[in-house]
Amino acid sequence: MPIIEVPVVIVGAGPAGIATAGCLNKLRISNIVLERDDCPASLWRKRAYDRLKLHLGKDFCSLPHYPFPSDFPKFVPRVDFLRYIDSYVAHFGIAINYNCSVDSAFIDQSSGKWRLLVTNNSSGADEIYEAEFLVVASGENSEEYIPNIQGLESYQGESMHCSKYLNGREMYKKNVLVVGCGNSGMEIAYDLSNWGAYTSIVIRSQVHYFTKEMVYAGMLMLKHFMVEKVDKMMVLMSKLKYGNMFKYGLTRPQEGPFALKIKGGTTPTIDVGCIEKIKKGKVKVYPGISSIKEGKVVKFVDGQHAHFDAIIFATGYKTNVLKWLKDYKNLFNENGMPKPSYPNHWKGEHGIYSAGFSKRGLEGISFDAMKIANDINFTLTSRVNQITS
Repeated sequence: MPIIEVPVVIVGAGPAGIATAGCLNKLRISNIVLERDDCPASLWRKRAYDRLKLHLGKDFCSLPHYPFPSDFPKFVPRVDFLRYIDSYVAHFGIAINYNCSVDSAFIDQSSGKWRLLVTNNSSGADEIYEAEFLVVASGENSEEYIPNIQGLESYQGESMHCSKYLNGREMYKKNVLVVGCGNSGMEIAYDLSNWGAYTSIVIRSQVHYFTKEMVYAGMLMLKHFMVEKVDKMMVLMSKLKYGNMFKYGLTRPQEGPFALKIKGGTTPTIDVGCIEKIKKGKVKVYPGISSIKEGKVVKFVDGQHAHFDAIIFATGYKTNVLKWLKDYKNLFNENGMPKPSYPNHWKGEHGIYSAGFSKRGLEGISFDAMKIANDINFTLTSRVNQITS
């Protein structure tokens, strides 16, 4: 079959993929984005709950060379963010081949270039792409992750990953357990309670929690002060706002929120109202799950038992890179994440790059996209200069 040749192939049309394509287009470097779904930013469009907003202020979330409209609110709602994404794609003329699943990507020994074997799910045809540069932008959130819990396969209630949750309309008067205390878990628990569900949440580990406004203030302070000083201010603000939450089942880590974020990508939880619900007893906190017993009974590690009609797993995602990237060792480790740590995570050997794997949200995506585009431009420009000199 014919080989489709292009200088740069980008796998994934999430924010990381389209940001990289936008930066490349600005530099007039030809590229193509391969997307397995039928739209850009499918995680936001198809697998996000209704009330979702950007948890950081829009100042820290715009993609390169294209700020958010001035009339957008500081914390951009999901629907407006998708409007922004669509506008970004149109503004930069980004070429996206939808419904294209990358089955395999490897270095072709004869050409020395990246070869991608692709299934076009629209036509049913197999396609081959060849590129000097490969940008892996399929992201950290490619596949839902649900932990292996003893007895889950025989649970007789409704269980789902949070990517399937839209709102709590159908959960009125039901006993619902949310597993996970990150941003999604806390916000979904809050939403369920508002819809009249008898809501509980599993909080296994220590967690920092702040309002959106606190985090926004902290991000601004980081521009002027050291992390240690900002972390002390953040924890003080949290204690003044929420008090000691130990008796409710929440404890704060010893290390500060931004230090933890920088060290390992652990994000502080942004509270949209769930903490107040916990204090008032409208959301009950449990420790980790030990097992699921007969019917709909969940046993917890402290020996408690409770009956739940539904379990929602806000337990995150995992990457799918190793399923299709054969020559992954040029950049990625056995967990499908970049070997080098931030800020050197974005570039590997033999023309491979990663976008959206820094665990730093949209701000990290913008950093990756500009670094990648500028590096590819430098490589191509240097080659031309050598030829003409």
